[in-house]
Amino acid sequence: MGLGGYSMSGKKSLLWAYILWLFGGIFGLHHFYLRRDRHAFVWWTTLGGFGIGWLSEVFRLPRYVKDVNEDPQQMKEVIKRIHHNKKPPFSMNRFTGMLMVGYSWGQMMMSAVPPDNFWGINLRYLNYLIPLVTALGVWTVGNIGREQGSLKWPLLAAYASYPIRFYIYDETVWFTLMVLATALTFDSFSKEWRRTPKRRNLPTRIAILGLCAVLYLSMWCSYLYFYGTITDSEGDEVPIYEALYHFFTSPWWLDVRQCLLDTYQYAQHHGWYEVWKQIIDLSDPHGEQNAYKVLGLGPTATQQEITSTWRKLSRENHPDKVKDPVQRSAAQEKFMEIQQAYEILSNSKHRRNRRNKKDNSEPTPNKE
Repeated sequence: MGLGGYSMSGKKSLLWAYILWLFGGIFGLHHFYLRRDRHAFVWWTTLGGFGIGWLSEVFRLPRYVKDVNEDPQQMKEVIKRIHHNKKPPFSMNRFTGMLMVGYSWGQMMMSAVPPDNFWGINLRYLNYLIPLVTALGVWTVGNIGREQGSLKWPLLAAYASYPIRFYIYDETVWFTLMVLATALTFDSFSKEWRRTPKRRNLPTRIAILGLCAVLYLSMWCSYLYFYGTITDSEGDEVPIYEALYHFFTSPWWLDVRQCLLDTYQYAQHHGWYEVWKQIIDLSDPHGEQNAYKVLGLGPTATQQEITSTWRKLSRENHPDKVKDPVQRSAAQEKFMEIQQAYEILSNSKHRRNRRNKKDNSEPTPNKE
């Protein structure tokens, strides 16, 4: 098998698989390249299987590449295993992965449930989604590669064991028992061989992974919003939801919002191009506003006034008048600043004069 050619639709390259594993492996980039989307999503949510899984794949990548390329020798071994085993044999690596991912996702769901009413709505009923998310974690790991299984049995096991929490108050114990029951049920009743891998097109794969990523990130956002805190300048911890509320009611934000609203209304009447022109002018790309400030003049000053002021300030701030070496250095900087300001304003005046002469010299169209 060759090592060249990066192609999402043709044969996959072992070289590219190792490169993606090295530089983006903890996010599952190499698995996405090898069309192992479930594996990629698991790696993304657990940062490479908590780092351990990512390291252990250094010796498995050749097998993954052969499998996706349907290498004849690899296919013979797969067919041989299917003939000798009615269902996939027990794998400690996969079973451990089901436990870890199911536990991780379930804990994330439990942490995302708001502790109090939100906008007058009691959201604690979302705790009943914890078994569902736990079962999804077990099911996702169980459906990686050449193995697959139904979600029905692990889901039933998760909900059947969930009431243990009302009898065992230690969260770690009852949660572990629920995940263990879910993984054992999947391994015993759902697991089977995947004889024909599904081939989805790239947009479909990205859409599915994007939706899963949004759902997972929403749990993180909920956890940070309701349980996260920030530390102020005095060392006090403030809940994030309180900090956000005070931020959006602060005078600074209200001024910014009003400024954005005024900008939008101005754009509706004059167009976004005019808004862009004003932004460019306010950013002072030529340094004219600062130059006027240095010379103490306004934008309506004539070239004669600019020259007169420049000469006066140059004489007053000339470094030769200062004998102290320390003060002379400051005077030198002030003097150079005055010269630069005069040069900027003079160039700007000349540039405008040339533009005006050009506009006046253009012939006007005859009106019929």
